[in-house]
Amino acid sequence: MLIRSLERQDYDAWLPLWNANCLNQIADDITAETWRRLTNPKESVFGLGSFDDSGKLCGILHYILHPTTGFKESACYMQDLFTAEEYRRQGIAKQMVLELHAIGLKQNWARIYWFAENGNESVQNLYKNLGIPMNFTLFMLQTQS
Repeated sequence: MLIRSLERQDYDAWLPLWNANCLNQIADDITAETWRRLTNPKESVFGLGSFDDSGKLCGILHYILHPTTGFKESACYMQDLFTAEEYRRQGIAKQMVLELHAIGLKQNWARIYWFAENGNESVQNLYKNLGIPMNFTLFMLQTQS
């Protein structure tokens, strides 16, 4: 597996994974803006892709860097982590999270955080197998319909 930053030429390979990650419920204009942000070096939105030996994109991870209180350094919000169905249970998601951690150490981020649905057993197991305590409660107020 090769894990690297997503690049403009990855769009056609990224799109099916993005759509599957969003359960095919994201509007085209949101998809276009997400891709623009992911590939614009002036944005604080980034993407990693995991590629198999043939060069096929098999997993994506999107993250956002932002200022935070209590630290001078940026915090990283890992927003999306998705592996194509045929590549699941091969450690790809784990390797992408570990790669993000390595980037964070290199760039001296204050922390990396994310949210995981309680009912998603596979993702809960992934994080538990990484040795990460899931000890926060998320309360969410919907601001858009």
